Amino acid sequence: MSRWGLTIPMTGVPLAEHREIVAGLADLGYTDVWSAETNGADAFTPLALASQWAPRLRLGPAIVPAYTRGPALLAQHAATLADLAPGRFVLGIGTSSDTIVQRWNGIAFDEPYKRVRDTLRFLRRALAGEKVTEDYATFSVKGFRLEKAPDTPPPIVLAALRPGMLRLAAREADGAITNWLSPKDVRTVRGVIGDEPELIARLFVCPTADADEARRVGRWMIAAYMTVPVYRAFHEWLGRGEALAPMNEAWAAGDRKKALEVIPDEVVDDLIVHGPPEACRERIREYVDNGLTTPIVAVVGGGLSPAEAVRALAPGS
Repeated sequence: MSRWGLTIPMTGVPLAEHREIVAGLADLGYTDVWSAETNGADAFTPLALASQWAPRLRLGPAIVPAYTRGPALLAQHAATLADLAPGRFVLGIGTSSDTIVQRWNGIAFDEPYKRVRDTLRFLRRALAGEKVTEDYATFSVKGFRLEKAPDTPPPIVLAALRPGMLRLAAREADGAITNWLSPKDVRTVRGVIGDEPELIARLFVCPTADADEARRVGRWMIAAYMTVPVYRAFHEWLGRGEALAPMNEAWAAGDRKKALEVIPDEVVDDLIVHGPPEACRERIREYVDNGLTTPIVAVVGGGLSPAEAVRALAPGS
């Protein structure tokens, strides 16, 4: 069965008002809801609610930072969701970014690859019910065991943007999560992880026929993300380094207005799904045709109400 996910919470909708939207997703053809964790809702609370509102949907955070919770607490969060949604919860973890980890949470953003690897290895053991005493490269755990391990340990998928982390995801995890890519970029990612692992991506979708408005929204988002070192390096690897260099230079010089102006239309059109809803659905299917297992729709602008956008972008519409 083809998967088709939605990002929750939706922008502009209070979490408590999501019940009607989430409860109707399965009937519209959606299979998944995925949360995020930046500077809004935490990753787990929306999923806990969705687990009770929509008992047919698969749930996952994309992603939980490996730094901002201790390893044991992260295992407790995952076990709780796995208990609320047996067999329907997938744990997504990753490095996050230096902005979130270091600037906002005051935690050193050291050795991100090793931190994610160590967290993955610890979680495998903890969620299987083992008592863990281990000195990992980036942290130590002494004598931790979950009071109740989940009857069905959740799959663990890794946020991965470049070959090193993608290979780790293919080798030791149950799949990879990525974002900010075009359909053809999916083939580049598949070339590293192979054809078998699940590949999940959040797709930013602006359902509007007003291309200028969609590109305006897209430019703000691209500037906010692509100037972060991990995303800048990702797009250099994907081949957009030259196209995005003027934006990065203007941003570094403090000229935000120019940074937005010099982002090429073709880059925005590559990375933001926009157009009338039917064109957006077709574009999402291009990602799937190129090897994406699970598209996660994140509605950004477009003029429709959140409920209207959810219906318009549903796979069966």
